[in-house]
Amino acid sequence: MKKQYNKQSKILTAEEYFQKGNIAHYNENYNEAIFYYQKSIEINPQYGAYNNIGSAYDNKGNYNKAIECYEKSIEINPQRDEAYYGMGNTYTDKGNYNRAIECYEKSIEINPQNDYAYYNMGLAYGNKGNYNKEIECCEKAIEINPQYDQAYNNMGLAYDNKGNYNRAIECYEKSIEINPQYDNAYYNMGNAYGNKGNYNKAIECYEKSIEINPQDDDAYLNMGFAYDSKGNYNRAIECYEKSIEINPQRDEAYYNIGIAYVKKGNYNRAIECYKKAVEINPQFDDAYLNMGIAYGNKGNYNKEIECYEKAIEINPQLDQAYNNMGFAYGNKGNYNKAIECYEKSIEINPQNDQAYYNMGIAYMNKGNSYKMIECFTIAARMGNENAQEVLNFPKKK
Repeated sequence: MKKQYNKQSKILTAEEYFQKGNIAHYNENYNEAIFYYQKSIEINPQYGAYNNIGSAYDNKGNYNKAIECYEKSIEINPQRDEAYYGMGNTYTDKGNYNRAIECYEKSIEINPQNDYAYYNMGLAYGNKGNYNKEIECCEKAIEINPQYDQAYNNMGLAYDNKGNYNRAIECYEKSIEINPQYDNAYYNMGNAYGNKGNYNKAIECYEKSIEINPQDDDAYLNMGFAYDSKGNYNRAIECYEKSIEINPQRDEAYYNIGIAYVKKGNYNRAIECYKKAVEINPQFDDAYLNMGIAYGNKGNYNKEIECYEKAIEINPQLDQAYNNMGFAYGNKGNYNKAIECYEKSIEINPQNDQAYYNMGIAYMNKGNSYKMIECFTIAARMGNENAQEVLNFPKKK
């Protein structure tokens, strides 16, 4: 009789489970990673797997569970700077930037050379709108790691947000010098040049970004905007269409094509594009607003009014929609309704000089000279040049 042998399963160590968890984590199999990390903890709670479980939970979007794991890691080892760093990332993902900053500061206190903690703390400050502190953090990260291309890129974004486009461009150039294949830096530099009004340089940057990353629909979208700003509407439309080819759900691209077609005088095509934009994003109030303008240019005031009403339904504080709706009612000869719309526009935005001027026109058409002059006077004092011309107001130099 043949002798039988029992096969025994190999008993893995805490380190081996930990490494299997890392492999699963790297492959984005987060549930599997958590299973292996937990097995590692069962064998040796001191091994450090709590930190990695926290990261896995964070990637799954379970931020509270992630924080619990990081806190457990810190309880076991209070000098675990990676745990404070990871917890800072999770608080950032939760939108709690103050708490995130506290965690990054603690991580840096333990490990003053943690350039990633300085970098991410900068991101948290940027999300709070504190761009000076963001720049300080990026500079500190670069001081520790002079080849930190992302830190230069984000410092550029901070300068961009401060309106210092020249300094932003310097940062993006430095980022590209370190990493010539950094498509985001080219993209952001294109935006900075666009904000300076240098659309040719902006287009060059977007083209370089696309050369590195041909699937960058954002770059095509913004390149279209640059061509539009140069008055080259056909080229703009081509860029927007390419953005849509890459990302068919890109509602802004359809919206921008609509604007380009309006500028070309093709209102029917514009309306088709605006309809596609709101089909993708039914809450796109500006698309309804501009679709109304296109219908108005076609002389279809009823459809124009419908569009403005839809825009207002989405955004009740859209004063321009009320103003434009008043103009549409005026074109229909319904001056009382027009005045109601202008009054609502002014209620939302008391500095809307165009609404005062348009209301003056409505009162003029009703034969109410006193109210007409009253509205024109208010508009003129606000700087409305049409009202100033009507009343012979001296214009500001």
